[in-house]
Amino acid sequence: MKVLVTEKIAEKGIEALKNSGMEIDVDIQLSVDRERLLDIIKNYDAIVVRSVTKIDEEFYQHATNLKVVGRAGNGVDNINMEGATNRGIIVVNTPEANTVSAAEHTIGLLIASCRNIPQANSFIKNRNWDRSGFKGTELQGKTLGIVGLGRIGSLVATRMQAFGMRVIAYDPYITDERFSKFSVEKIKKLGDLVKKSDFISVHTPKTEETFGMIGEEEFKTAKKGVRVVNCARGGIIDEDALVKAIREGIVASAGIDVLVNEPNTTSPLLDLDNVIITPHLGADTVEAQNNVGVTIAQEVISALKGGMVPNAVNLPTLQHQELEALKSYLQLGEVLGKLYHQLEKKPIEKIEVIYSGTVADMETSAVTLAILKGVFEPILKERVNYVNARLTAKNRGISVVESKQTVNGDYMNKVRINIITKEKTFTAAGTIFGKKDARIVEVNGFEFDATPTPYVLVANNTDKPGMIGQIGTLLGASKVNIATMQVSRNVKGQEAMMFLTVDSEVDKETLNMIGNVEGILKINLVKL
Repeated sequence: MKVLVTEKIAEKGIEALKNSGMEIDVDIQLSVDRERLLDIIKNYDAIVVRSVTKIDEEFYQHATNLKVVGRAGNGVDNINMEGATNRGIIVVNTPEANTVSAAEHTIGLLIASCRNIPQANSFIKNRNWDRSGFKGTELQGKTLGIVGLGRIGSLVATRMQAFGMRVIAYDPYITDERFSKFSVEKIKKLGDLVKKSDFISVHTPKTEETFGMIGEEEFKTAKKGVRVVNCARGGIIDEDALVKAIREGIVASAGIDVLVNEPNTTSPLLDLDNVIITPHLGADTVEAQNNVGVTIAQEVISALKGGMVPNAVNLPTLQHQELEALKSYLQLGEVLGKLYHQLEKKPIEKIEVIYSGTVADMETSAVTLAILKGVFEPILKERVNYVNARLTAKNRGISVVESKQTVNGDYMNKVRINIITKEKTFTAAGTIFGKKDARIVEVNGFEFDATPTPYVLVANNTDKPGMIGQIGTLLGASKVNIATMQVSRNVKGQEAMMFLTVDSEVDKETLNMIGNVEGILKINLVKL
């Protein structure tokens, strides 16, 4: 086997590849130019990259012998996933390798900012001695508000409790049991967390929902003198709003490791004395880089051996023939899963998956993974994949139950999900017509025959005349074209549901206008 390494990883990772027990020829060509890469890649069984090397369709066309792409890091933004899956190429990454480093850097910035450590260090090194301008504040007895109680957020929580801090957290996608496990007080609304916190630290992936989630409106309600830390992703705390809040005296200090549009040396945050900024160092420790290097080496070796790959981002466990037979069901499963968090917000306690008809005879465990991937992807992005989807559910206290029925009276095959929370049960179902025509046939008891498209508007409304026309008019005024529209009701004159596939994304202003129409109970844009 030949493995090409195009970006720097820790020497321990290189050693792990060479000492794997397999006959692996490791070829290190750092910063290889694109033309040469395309010329030589046909000679390799695997490639190890970080974030610079572009693994796209053109690359795959030349990589005729490639079996594995190893991404030494968390995201896969530079890797064309569809092209890899279609060719049976396994893509692996290392999402867990830097959690401790990121948590410790968060704590370092928090302590440094509240005790003015960098400023005092610079002051005395300029041969000055005056401590009057560096009075800090203690952590003991203060309230730390954590946004996102995932892997890193929970590590920060347990460590800061040792400082005698009261820890509260906001995470609408985490069960009550996880909050109890870490002795963290659950806050149901972000605004309430901001109001109660002396320190705020964010630990969420960057999604449409989280980008700018702490902005000008939130800072208006914050305690005067609040201190904030962001070691997650640039832009989760709105940078312009943060600058304004610091200048107005609302925010006493900030510790920032991530900025929008990195590398960024022009941010106005750089001009503020009470802001400590580091150049994205959260994962930059000897231990974390060794973990990344060794982990990616182990993943690549496992994939080349044909074994189970813990951090496969696509689906490596099926044979080619099985994958072809299940491909449409995998896509349907992801679609059904993606509906939940885009229509509901309650923490999930249990997910039931029922297969009926011909699909019940297939390897449905892979489809269940696709459903779980779809459930978590809108809120976790690259942190969830087919292999870790079930573990993600387990870590969130969600039980997953799969059952099969060989006969279904409505369709030749049907996949149904019941997502159970404390308050209600969300349901959705779909089928495959022919070999690959996926359809959504039911959502929360309302029946449809809808083909999934990238953008779908789902509206709950009072069943009365004029509702369809008003929505159509507002979408037309916003130059959004409706591809299909279906309306379903169970009882005349009560509640109905509209399912509209549209050709483009609908902006928030238009959604708000539709939501303000009399009779509209709820409106959501769903991205499939």
